[in-house]
Amino acid sequence: MSDSEPAAKPQPQVSHRGRSAAPIATSNADGEEVPEFEPFGLMPRGPPPLQEFLDIWDVNMLRKPDEVNKRQHTTHLYATDNLIVRRGQEFQLKVTFDRPYKPSDDQFAVEFVIGGSPQFSKGTYIPVSVASDRQSPWAGRVVDSADNVVTVGITPAPDCIVGKWRTYVAVVTPYGIRRTRQDENRDVYILFNPWAAADSVFLDDGNEREECVLNEVGVIYHGAFDDVSERPWNFGQFDYGVLDACLFIMDKAAMPITNRGDPIKVARKASAMLNSRDDDGVLVGSWSGDYTYGVAPTSWTGSTEILLNYSSSKMPVCYAQCWVYAAVFNTFLRCLGIPARVVTNFFSSHDNDGNLKTDIILDENGRIDKQRTKDSIWNYHCWNECYMSRPDLPQGFGGWQAVDATPQETSDGMYRCGPASVQAIKHGQICFPFDAPFVFAEVNSDVVFYSRNPRDGTLEPVKVNSSHVGRMVVTKAPGQDTRRDITDQYKFPEGKRRGRRERHRAKSLKGHFPRHRLKMTYAEITPTFPAALKF
Repeated sequence: MSDSEPAAKPQPQVSHRGRSAAPIATSNADGEEVPEFEPFGLMPRGPPPLQEFLDIWDVNMLRKPDEVNKRQHTTHLYATDNLIVRRGQEFQLKVTFDRPYKPSDDQFAVEFVIGGSPQFSKGTYIPVSVASDRQSPWAGRVVDSADNVVTVGITPAPDCIVGKWRTYVAVVTPYGIRRTRQDENRDVYILFNPWAAADSVFLDDGNEREECVLNEVGVIYHGAFDDVSERPWNFGQFDYGVLDACLFIMDKAAMPITNRGDPIKVARKASAMLNSRDDDGVLVGSWSGDYTYGVAPTSWTGSTEILLNYSSSKMPVCYAQCWVYAAVFNTFLRCLGIPARVVTNFFSSHDNDGNLKTDIILDENGRIDKQRTKDSIWNYHCWNECYMSRPDLPQGFGGWQAVDATPQETSDGMYRCGPASVQAIKHGQICFPFDAPFVFAEVNSDVVFYSRNPRDGTLEPVKVNSSHVGRMVVTKAPGQDTRRDITDQYKFPEGKRRGRRERHRAKSLKGHFPRHRLKMTYAEITPTFPAALKF
């Protein structure tokens, strides 16, 4: 190179790594091994002198059904060997050391880890110190200390992540942290807690709580409005393997671990995962009458076989209709500790276009035009209600929330529905999430009949029935084998001025005109529909 040639400028180094953020954990089953010894600073060349510090001999999770934890947490019914507790409530474990514990000299903590890439800031790594002023979302204390055994009380935060946590006991030394090895027998399941006032699923009514959390069997109502039939069902939420199957469902949905403490997000995700339409979920729906490659919906009598089949095969189970979806969804919710019940709506509308009306198109002979009529009315339809607070909604809209796993319409791109506040539906406040307009139409839509104008071919509304849809909504009564009519929780009595006002409010929020501004003949009629429309 000559002296006149300019020197080449060094090229800047380009990194293609992007931001080195920790991956989002989406599986409860994932989790790398936590090191048994975590040094402070550089790793020493030889073994650190730890003889003078506490050595952990045993950790007893007190996980037997007759021991203190499961009875106090009402989890003794679960057929699972591991400890199962409910968040926001203290549980105990016993740690045996090589010598008596000295609070003035010794430091130890109980660590809880869930999912992969655990982080304290994300609530997936929780160190609970029993003798420290360090702020922690979980509380810890020494309940008793006798000889070499220390009984520790741990209170998980009332909004902590629900799932299966790995447990370690760690002793702090000047050289680093010495931990117990990972042991599956020490894993602890933490569930929602409807007994704890600070939990968002708190249910104060003891009879409702007994029914909607602890009852393993129930009755699902079906048939006709004037001839209601009962279908017994074994929910089996405490059966062996069911809890793990419910956690697998959330893993299969790739639901972020950090979202699993929010019952709103859990219920909404499960609403999509219980059907197989767009995510290889639990159940395949079929209304064809041909069930050659599976089990007919009418043959199922319980949820356990369905859930265990799905978790073992990783494939959707055939077949389901609305009551099967609702029954299995009920098991999922109760198993995780969310109060839930199956409800049945007689004469349930399916509003296909979201206009809050059931549009029936008549042909020139006054009969239903099956080709052009897209909306339908089912003689009955089952969905679920789950009980939780709704901090994302105005005050008063917590409590029972409607959720539905039957794949009818998409919501945010997936076949799911809810949770929708039942109180919001009753008062016509359908602008709040999630899917309140669809549920409102199921129980409170007008049936509007249209005929074609012979002059210009346009459809004109000619008659309306405002009392046919949502004739009766029922669920099983707590502690009894009888049904409870809960229609008044969804709507005001038909014909009452307030009921009409709420319907008009709902339509105005959706941008539709109330019927008093439509040019039609208003009449309370009893339409007759062919059986093909499931009326």
